[in-house]
Amino acid sequence: MTFQENISLKPFNTFGIDVAAKYFASFNSIEKLQQILTHPIAQGYPVLIVGGGSNILLTTNYEGLVLKNEIEGIQLIREDEQHVYVQAGAGVNWHQFVLYCLAHAYAGVENLALIPGSVGASPMQNIGAYGVEIKDVFHSLEAVSRQNLNTVVFYKEDCAFGYRESVFKNICKDQFVITSVTYRLNKIPNFKTSYGAIQHALDEMGVSTLNIQDIATAVMQIRNSKLPNPNEIGNAGSFFKNPEITAADFEVLRNTYPDIVGYPTAENLVKVAAGWMIEKAGWKGYREKDAGCHSKQALVLVNHGQATGTEIFALSEKIIASVHEQFGVYLHREVNIY
Repeated sequence: MTFQENISLKPFNTFGIDVAAKYFASFNSIEKLQQILTHPIAQGYPVLIVGGGSNILLTTNYEGLVLKNEIEGIQLIREDEQHVYVQAGAGVNWHQFVLYCLAHAYAGVENLALIPGSVGASPMQNIGAYGVEIKDVFHSLEAVSRQNLNTVVFYKEDCAFGYRESVFKNICKDQFVITSVTYRLNKIPNFKTSYGAIQHALDEMGVSTLNIQDIATAVMQIRNSKLPNPNEIGNAGSFFKNPEITAADFEVLRNTYPDIVGYPTAENLVKVAAGWMIEKAGWKGYREKDAGCHSKQALVLVNHGQATGTEIFALSEKIIASVHEQFGVYLHREVNIY
């Protein structure tokens, strides 16, 4: 078993923040994970699990053990008349999993194409885009308990899915390591094209007979047109969640800002577009040293090259304060801070 010491984490986070881990190791099986977790280093230091590193902001050196999940593999578990159940290792690249589903005509994740990160993070964050969330296709997951090393199965009702939330981000935080996820995908597609600009993109493509590949292509075109590529400029995608406020409060805001963007989510609740508020508050395209707010999508904070995690976090604090002062709405970070 090999533990590397004082390893730069720059290659392991999409913000490209150059901080170090006191210890670093990777695992590609449940057995290797269990061995690592029994080692004195894992027993004596904090442990941080990383996958694609696409939803974290590292603000300082990690004085503990960073473990990279590299469990691969995709397999069909079972099927019935309407569904297929596909299991993927937690270390599988998420977009590669989407491409696998497209190639096999498994429907349900086409709206989630090109989201950075790994399969293991998908239920943890309840990732979502363009009208679809992981909870819509989730069946179960396997995870190893960090306390007793037992393998535990979580079903949908166990995960307490919410907007970019799950049980793994609150009451079960740091208690389990997700090793695989099983998705219930559709044999007959249920197309979702009304959210965002998908239908417009499909019209531009000249699509007449719709299929899941067309939807994925439209989603990828939209994402590429307005979201920065982490390989070209450091970022973690959407930095903030879209806040929910009461319908009454939304109407008050709309009286002042008739063009405010919001979507009803539940009885008497409206989800307000955080990016719209950030842009309206004047932050879109803002840059302070190498920490900035993206010029095309205000919801995305970026590292122009040499920004520190502390500088990006400080910028997020200023944006939160500014939006609250102008709109009376608090923004909450979607990215995990370490």
